[in-house]
Amino acid sequence: MSPEPGRFIAIYGPSGSGKSTLARAVAARLGLPLVELDAVYHGPGWSEPAPEVYRARVQELLDRYAGGWVFDGNYSVARDLVLPRATTAVWLRLPFRVVFPRLVGRTLRRVATREELWNGNRETMGKTFLSRESILLWGITNWRPHRRKTRRMLREVPHSARIVVLRSPPEVAAWLDSLPRADVAEPNGAAR
Repeated sequence: MSPEPGRFIAIYGPSGSGKSTLARAVAARLGLPLVELDAVYHGPGWSEPAPEVYRARVQELLDRYAGGWVFDGNYSVARDLVLPRATTAVWLRLPFRVVFPRLVGRTLRRVATREELWNGNRETMGKTFLSRESILLWGITNWRPHRRKTRRMLREVPHSARIVVLRSPPEVAAWLDSLPRADVAEPNGAAR
């Protein structure tokens, strides 16, 4: 069983690695609020905030959830705000052969279902296959740089977080299973 993760968990990993899925599961299991940094960053029409505006938004969320949180996202502009407050930092360092097919499947599902992501944004066929901003192209070109940046960030940003590096889906599942469960009251008042 892994050590207690604390109440402040930051989850990092490349697009398609399962950050959001794991973050939702960790937040539910520990009874903590979830902050998906993509939702904080991407405005309507995929607009991007100025760095100081984004940092202020992140700081406001850190202040609001002072009792605990799960943050999901890689935005370097706010790493120095989130990581120093984390008790545990999880790095999803899964192989490309696992992550890229997940990214393709997720993207195609989102395009087909017209799933709303954040603030009215949707992935489209044009943006996915005919754009320099394609998440699939990003997934390929950002793979190696992401690993280097995350390794450097975990080494250089001052923090005291326990670092958990997960390299396979079974490791992710085992780590999640090792977490304590928050007491959740049943409608009749009994804890489960």
